[in-house]
Formats: sequence, C-alpha cells, structure tokens
Amino acid sequence: MQYVTPKEIYAADIKNIRKSLSMSQREFADFVGVSKPTVERWETAGKAINGPMAMLVDMLRRETDYEKKIRVPRKELPLRLWYYHDRMVCTIIDVDEVRQRVEIHNYTENLLFRAFGPIENPSFENYQAFLESRCFPRERDKQKIILKSLDIPFYDPFLIIEKTEGRMEEDHFWIRIER
Repeated sequence: MQYVTPKEIYAADIKNIRKSLSMSQREFADFVGVSKPTVERWETAGKAINGPMAMLVDMLRRETDYEKKIRVPRKELPLRLWYYHDRMVCTIIDVDEVRQRVEIHNYTENLLFRAFGPIENPSFENYQAFLESRCFPRERDKQKIILKSLDIPFYDPFLIIEKTEGRMEEDHFWIRIER
C-alpha cells in the first residue's frame, strides 16, 4: 500500500512548522515529545530527517489547527477532572463547586467517549449526574459495606471517585482528579 506522506523532511521543514505554530524550540520539543537538543539538531541537520517526524510535520502542514485542538487550557477553576478512555484524554472538566460552575474541553469527536455526550455546556446538575454515573448505584445492596471498605462515611460520588478513579467493571473509562 502506498501513502502520500513524505518519507523524509529537512531542517527548514522543522523550523518552518515550529514557527508557524509560534513555538520556541523548548515548546516544540515538549509538543512532539523529544528533548530541546533534538529539535536544535533537527533544525541544523544537513541531511534528511525520516521516520515518524516526517509524517507528523506533514500532518501539521495539512491540519494547521491540530495543535490548538489538543492544547490543554489554563486551569482557571479550582478543580479539574481528566476523563480518560484507557490512556486517551476524552474530556477535561473544570469545576468551581462553590459557584456551581462547570466548563468542559472535549478531545474526541466520538460522543460516546465524551463525559457529557452531545452536551457542550453542561450544568452543575449534569456534572453531579455524571459523577454519580461513575459510581455504584446509590440504592446498591450492602452499600454500607462497600463504603466502609473504601473508608468513606457516607455516599458521596466525588469521594467514591477519589478512591476508585470512577472505574467500573468491564469499562475502560476512568477519572484523574487535579486540585
């Protein structure tokens, strides 16, 4: 099978794509997962650069806003939940519980993988329902035994998620909490 992606790129290609993204060498290195000296070496290389970097540069040329699509926004609310499917970030949920404010950032087009499905601007009630959906049911038989094993005094979806990462049996979704 053949593809139209280039097999090799050159120093100028790396430098041009980095500048088109308005990134320093350090920022670009962080973006592509290499060290700053590697980016410096690429940008001064007198020979062709091949491998995955050639495909990445080609992709960035074709989809100029890709970097913006995957950028993590600055954290402005006190609480951040990272909703994952395996190792893929699906949704970042920023929350101010005192003011009952919720902001989300989706990183997938697949509605089944988004924390709130098709809802782009969830309410605080949507957020609370989401938390509860990542826990065992409130009416669960022998709930007190489960709560005791988690060292939680009462049913609180947030506390349960803190202990369990919101993991469900036979489900690849989970939540990382950042304060």
